[in-house]
Amino acid sequence: IDFKGVNMVINYDLPTSAVEYIHRIGRTGRAGHRGKAVTFFTEDDKPLLRSIANVIQRAGCPVPDYIKHLPKLQSKQKKKFIKKPLTRESICTTPKCFLKKGKRKMKTTKENIKEKKKLKENKQGSKLQPVSES
Repeated sequence: IDFKGVNMVINYDLPTSAVEYIHRIGRTGRAGHRGKAVTFFTEDDKPLLRSIANVIQRAGCPVPDYIKHLPKLQSKQKKKFIKKPLTRESICTTPKCFLKKGKRKMKTTKENIKEKKKLKENKQGSKLQPVSES
């Protein structure tokens, strides 16, 4: 899929390989246009950084020295990371104010549904009342 006009990609989790990194950032800067890619990483991601840094450096972008001097990842370790990526806590990118609005909306919707059910039950209850014979 080609998305026109994408000028920035943000990776909230580090890709497990240089190939995956290239695939992800390839959504930006297409057809000669410029683009940026921001990737967040943690201490646990350090073993994966060097291969990605090599790709970035070959593309002519600056790479911090501390990343260049990280130890190389052995092929067994690479396979392990690819098969079973790091597990992370889920993150929410939705601002809290929107979440609060959504909760309020859900609350009022549920209340409205309950009220409608009660009204419906009351109407049915009044229709089904037995008629006394005299």
